[in-house]
Amino acid sequence: MNILVTGSNGFIGSPLVQDIEADGHRVIRLVRRPSQHPDEIQWDSASDGLDTGCLNGVDAVIHLAGESIKGRWTASKRNAILDSRVHGTSVLVQAMVAMANPPRTFLCASAAAYGDRGNEILTEASELGRGFLADVCRAWEATTLPAARRGIRTVNLRFSLVLDSGGGALASMLTPFRMGLGGRLGNGRQYWSWITLEDAVGAIKHVLASEALAGPVNVVSPNPVTNRQFTKALGSALGRLTLLPVPAALMRLALGQMADELMLASVRAAPKKLLESGFTFRHPEIAEALRAILQR
Repeated sequence: MNILVTGSNGFIGSPLVQDIEADGHRVIRLVRRPSQHPDEIQWDSASDGLDTGCLNGVDAVIHLAGESIKGRWTASKRNAILDSRVHGTSVLVQAMVAMANPPRTFLCASAAAYGDRGNEILTEASELGRGFLADVCRAWEATTLPAARRGIRTVNLRFSLVLDSGGGALASMLTPFRMGLGGRLGNGRQYWSWITLEDAVGAIKHVLASEALAGPVNVVSPNPVTNRQFTKALGSALGRLTLLPVPAALMRLALGQMADELMLASVRAAPKKLLESGFTFRHPEIAEALRAILQR
């Protein structure tokens, strides 16, 4: 297949592209910098359009690009997070729907933004939550609807916490935990949905190949854990004590709303569609997953 990918140099995009190419597919990368390779095309996600010529002969589009959600959510940061996702996705969708022969498949990143839901098990049929991140995901996923109406198989990849030592949230946790400064966040009872980077890449490839999958798909492990359980597992994998809890009030002071929505909210998401379509997780349990990641 010919597969066009945005965010190809990112945390998820980079290993995904390597895997796809190793499987024998051709990858066309949409990049923001000047193109340096015949299979790279420069684009500006903030522009008003995309030349449909770059989509000729493309079988599938995987859209992973977007402003990082890390950092304090100031007004300007919020605008950048929202605009990069909604406008960039709109540019891609408008180009696809204008084609006589558009790509057959469109996979677009999203998030498991179900809000603070306690112990409730959340599947793809569950409503998104309340708050900034949930509002972003509603707008983001709504922007993909014209592609679905055009007959393009459209999937919203609802990612959770993606774990790998080379980047993402886990990489930022490793130094304090290795120094013995790790501990639960708040009361530690909030559920964290998670998935290893290896399984996230495998899930995307599975969705790409599974013609019956469409709409939202939770890209999460089948075994979410509480923050307390996660903290214990990470301490155990590193051989360190985890005796220093971080008070919720201190987190809110340092990070504002991001602390409430990303770290203190309880999201117990389930990968119902992945499991029903036959996807097999390589790392379904948090203790084994963290050991595998840290041994690499």
